[in-house]
Amino acid sequence: MGKCAGTSGKDPHAMTKRIPDSAHEIEQQGDVQAALEQTAAPKEEPHRLLQRFDRIWLITCGAVLVVAIAVELVNSWNLLGLAAGSQAALERIALGTIAFAAALGILKVLNIFLIDRIGNVVIRFNLRRILNLVVAVVLAFVLVSILFVNWYTAVVSLGLASLILGFALQTPITSFIGWIYILARTPYRVGDRIKIGDATGDVIDVSYLDTTLWEFGGQYLSTDHPSGRIIKFPNSSILNSPVWNYSWPLFPYIWNEVKLHIAYEADMEFVATTMLKVAKEEVGIAMAERVKIFRDLLAKTPVDHLQVQGEPVVFFRVSENTWLEAILRYLVHPKEAGRVKSRLIRKLMPALNAAPERVLFPKLNAR
Repeated sequence: MGKCAGTSGKDPHAMTKRIPDSAHEIEQQGDVQAALEQTAAPKEEPHRLLQRFDRIWLITCGAVLVVAIAVELVNSWNLLGLAAGSQAALERIALGTIAFAAALGILKVLNIFLIDRIGNVVIRFNLRRILNLVVAVVLAFVLVSILFVNWYTAVVSLGLASLILGFALQTPITSFIGWIYILARTPYRVGDRIKIGDATGDVIDVSYLDTTLWEFGGQYLSTDHPSGRIIKFPNSSILNSPVWNYSWPLFPYIWNEVKLHIAYEADMEFVATTMLKVAKEEVGIAMAERVKIFRDLLAKTPVDHLQVQGEPVVFFRVSENTWLEAILRYLVHPKEAGRVKSRLIRKLMPALNAAPERVLFPKLNAR
């Protein structure tokens, strides 16, 4: 009875709620679908044929266009016997409908037969955004022309509205200019791993006003793994903040390090040989192939390609804690840095611990 009394004040539906146990079930949630739609554009898609929805869209636009043209012709011949004011209003509506149908039809045609056939997913994504913006501006202009009889009044009204909005929306306008800069100069693209200010993550969306990152690292993690959080920042940040891009197309890799503390009396030759052996087995062959591929590309840039080493290296440095640092440096894809480092440490420690008298790691109270 006491147990029942303890739960009587709770939400009566609480006992029926459960945690979804499959990705498909989670995908059906409204907020999840919205997030998937936001990030769906940059995904690689095969060239597609004309789908049923596309045909319905084009047929609808064509039908509306034909009807609007017919209404305009009937109205221009004044077959309906309307008054001058009504005839002028119907003419504006008919012409506006023609413009709307034509713009939406052209938008769909360009998307299907031009943009969707572009192989580069990033270019396709950006062109679709630009085309949508242009069509939206055209439709807004058509709507204003329908509402205002006098073009001079329409132009003056738009000028005053632009002046007021320019003062009130300085930050969004600057962010829009930042979006244009991102498209023109491509400091980063969808899919790149970047750092801007204190934000680090993979770019999953670049909209007109802001950029969305899938964070890696962060305040709760000490490794380069996804934190599970997203970061949004205005595109205006690109105009006054440096950007670190870890996904440069000419060399989409970074150097990473594993540091171990050893004693001054350690056999440094043995430590270096052991670390290099493990590293070559884990990343050496793949690293050499990567450098071979990109060295010719880097030779065409100001980067000194001779400094791009084809194999892992080991060097030593005096640490501030009275020990030596044995540092293994290797090349890795930025999105694999955490996993590769973990694999190397798991293989390095047994190999070095096999000869403790030659390595002399810090231990007990001597750490």
